[in-house]
Amino acid sequence: MSTSHDYNINLDVRYNALELIDIPTIVAGCTEKWFNQTLTKVNESVVRIGIVEGEFHWHKHDDDDEFFFVLQGKLFIDLEDDRTIELEPNQGVTIPKGVMHRPRAPKKTVMLMMETSGIQPTGD
Repeated sequence: MSTSHDYNINLDVRYNALELIDIPTIVAGCTEKWFNQTLTKVNESVVRIGIVEGEFHWHKHDDDDEFFFVLQGKLFIDLEDDRTIELEPNQGVTIPKGVMHRPRAPKKTVMLMMETSGIQPTGD
């Protein structure tokens, strides 16, 4: 997959166990259109925040499922079979490994993603 897209993807774990994670403060400080930050590690998985507007590229993860949960805004996840999943606040979905997908947000959207710590967010 191409990595020339204009995304800010941070794979470093920002918060250790027992540290408070304040989502509104993170959102208020974000000025980018596509920001992704690993918040914390839970066993062999990570929780990431995405603050996004616009389209991500089509991609898939060969070995890993990916869970999306919308906190604010609206997220569309286009699937390779021409279906689109629409997520409103407090809704989530798991995209199974191997499924080609493209997340997109028509306006600023805040979401959490849960996935294995070794996943490549831009796809395999």
